[in-house]
Amino acid sequence: MAVCSVRRVLSQTLSRFRCSGRRVTLRGSPGSAVTSQAVRDKCSACWVNVSQHESIGRHFWKGGGGGGGGVLWVAVAFSFFSTDEDQRDEAQRKEDEMILLLKKAKLSVSRGQLQAASGLLHQAVVVAHQTHNHQAVIYAYSLMANLAYVQGQLDHAEKLFKAAMSFMLSGGTPEDDNAVIEMSLKLATIYAEQNKAELAEHGFRFCTESLEAKLQKHKETPAEDRTEEQEALRKETRLLLGLCFDSQARYRASTLHLKQAAQDYQSALDICHQEQGDTHPQTLVLMSDLATVLDLQGRHDDALALVQRAVDLSRSAGHPDQHVLLGNMAGILLHKGRLEDSVRFYREALGLARQAGDQEAMDQIQEGLQEVKKRRRNQEDRKEDEEAAQQ
Repeated sequence: MAVCSVRRVLSQTLSRFRCSGRRVTLRGSPGSAVTSQAVRDKCSACWVNVSQHESIGRHFWKGGGGGGGGVLWVAVAFSFFSTDEDQRDEAQRKEDEMILLLKKAKLSVSRGQLQAASGLLHQAVVVAHQTHNHQAVIYAYSLMANLAYVQGQLDHAEKLFKAAMSFMLSGGTPEDDNAVIEMSLKLATIYAEQNKAELAEHGFRFCTESLEAKLQKHKETPAEDRTEEQEALRKETRLLLGLCFDSQARYRASTLHLKQAAQDYQSALDICHQEQGDTHPQTLVLMSDLATVLDLQGRHDDALALVQRAVDLSRSAGHPDQHVLLGNMAGILLHKGRLEDSVRFYREALGLARQAGDQEAMDQIQEGLQEVKKRRRNQEDRKEDEEAAQQ
């Protein structure tokens, strides 16, 4: 039960403060079809569809190894002659203090007050260590690691993720537990950003192979014989595998290993399509990402067909980042030489980006429009040169 509660909380926590739906960002050279998330984009998709854990309730802190009764002995330090009731009151006070600190930290993060959140989390860790609350220590460390990651403090984030994993493994959590694998994936992503290729490759490989082995075991139980909990774990595991392929694809695309990147994106897309459906925001983003890689490979027709489908589905589904998909399609059209169509979609994307208040996307779209103007001038210059040569 303790491991299950940790998995539920970490699946939410380790989603890079993931949000509801994926926050995507245009990137790339002017006029290029662009992937929807750079490696350093700090928000990701809701790949792992876990139940919401909006309030950090006492049921979590009292579950297994380190919560509840295990914290009572701390009260002795305050009064040798205290009664059992006094001890319980002191333990409850510490627990309430820890929960309040974590709630305040999460609120500060949601408000963008990252320094305040960091201070609150450090206080929460101190209380968690004082009370020997194993799960609270893991939870606080994982929050701190994510916070360091979104602030670009990669070395610090690496140390915190390793500390959280160490506490989990020493507490008996299996190496192939989804929460451990998700932390390992975060470390692989950090190594990728630090250009530590060997460590990144090893990390991605560990994550994908571990998850594929787990899913193979799930297949041993026929679907009709699985319990609701087993089926939920199977789906969570498969979606986490999709996230691994997605992350690995972005890494490979960034190192221009485009063939492997396309294969990984296709694997991620297949999983997302099967588990979450055609119109899920993540499915549409992956279609756009795969189209980008195909475009970079020179497969412009395949890329356009795929991104066009993503745009059509996004219109019907009301995708929150439709302007990104439109911007990607405009870039692909630009590469195909369809300048008028490219301008039309860039302008539509720009209007939606303004409505969304997405300044980074607006800047990238403006760069794309400038590239269109440049190519138009080049075409006009070539036409004039040809006419002059004919005279």
